[in-house]
Amino acid sequence: ELDVQMSKDGHLVIIHDEQINRTTNGKGYVKDLTLNELLGLDAGGWFSSNFIGEGLPSLQLVLEWLLEEGNDLTLNIELKNDIIAYEGMERKVLDLIDRYQLQDRVIISSFNAPSLKKVKAINPNISVGYLIAGVKQDAIKVARDIGADAIHCQPSFALSTYGRDAIEKGFPLRVYTVNERAVKEQLVETGVEVIMTDVPEQLK
Repeated sequence: ELDVQMSKDGHLVIIHDEQINRTTNGKGYVKDLTLNELLGLDAGGWFSSNFIGEGLPSLQLVLEWLLEEGNDLTLNIELKNDIIAYEGMERKVLDLIDRYQLQDRVIISSFNAPSLKKVKAINPNISVGYLIAGVKQDAIKVARDIGADAIHCQPSFALSTYGRDAIEKGFPLRVYTVNERAVKEQLVETGVEVIMTDVPEQLK
């Protein structure tokens, strides 16, 4: 799972925050910098001296990596357009996925329901996950309106009556971010489809 933002000159880059301040040696918004400016940042030094000089990857670079021999991962691309409305992001992401013929190995998710609806209008066959935080009571209604294939949620939703109802109505639940074994066991019993974790070796 990774997060996509868009540069000033319309390129897709992988970074969680709308601003570069927290995870690079730069300051400002992704949308205000060109791809070359973004690729020139140090995005590893804040984490560990072992990663000084590590840059931001572009989405194109990640998709090329997916095509390497022995790589059969499924990639969840989160469109980070719920705070900044990146014009045309949906089309750009889908065009790139199409160029590398990776439609069957990609899931698109976002908190932005109209954006996901646009994704489905452009490519009805791409897998889409409606992303929610907390216990959102109208999640099933919105997911149905989008044409979503699943709901991406927190444990609080998955373990609620709304979560159980979603599963019964045919919406698989993909749950983030689960790092405690006890919570994982509860979710497995509930019948969720996916558990997203930072510690796969511990929960496996």
